[in-house]
Amino acid sequence: MTRRLLKYMPLTALLLLAGCSNPATAKLDRENSFWDKYFVGPLSDTLDWFANLMGGSYGLSILVVTIIIRMIILPLTLKQYKSSKRMQEVQPEIKKLQAKYKDDPKKVQEETMKLFQKEGVNPLAGCFPILVQMPILIALYNAIMRNPDIGTHSFLWLELGQKDPYYILPLLAALTTFLQQKMMSSQMNPQMQSLMFIFPVLIFVMAMNFAAALPLYWVYSNLFTVVQTYFIYGKPSAAKGVEVVETKSKKTGGSKK
Repeated sequence: MTRRLLKYMPLTALLLLAGCSNPATAKLDRENSFWDKYFVGPLSDTLDWFANLMGGSYGLSILVVTIIIRMIILPLTLKQYKSSKRMQEVQPEIKKLQAKYKDDPKKVQEETMKLFQKEGVNPLAGCFPILVQMPILIALYNAIMRNPDIGTHSFLWLELGQKDPYYILPLLAALTTFLQQKMMSSQMNPQMQSLMFIFPVLIFVMAMNFAAALPLYWVYSNLFTVVQTYFIYGKPSAAKGVEVVETKSKKTGGSKK
């Protein structure tokens, strides 16, 4: 369950950061702040550069920079997926150990560690990519909210420095958050599935109270994650079909013997 929670740490960190501070009022301090000089500042400059390239449209600039950042951290996401896949493969063996040594938790832990060593599985391998992503995504969040030029520009019906008066963007942010989690539901346990309803509600409430630039970024990021999840995990039904066929073939082969 801890590893499942870690998957949502970037989003949780953004929610906490957004709820506990107002970075739009904090100016960049490139001289005294290492964070601003090497992380937030360069991303803010990149947003300006793409906006100038696209006729002053910061709405499109946020889209481009979001895609670039997500593509840069894509190898980390793939590494996280491979680690998660390996953990899923050994789950049946872990359950057998838990059933065999159900009265001896210490023995279960020892045998589980032996199993990990035998199969070459590192249970913490999937955590590192998530932890690396967090400062990058938080820096991008800061760059968007603390860029003084973004707040003075409009995009579609939005004033990027003002709340969406029609609540369309907060609704889109909540819906795309729900869709993103729905696509990952096959990877969740029942306890984690409750987050499918909690996070979208939190996103909607916060998006109503923030300048439109931030929920716009959330929508872009969520849509990218939806597409990414589709291509990484594929169609669940197809994958399950393959597993069923393989299981049946093994059973048939075993009965012939």
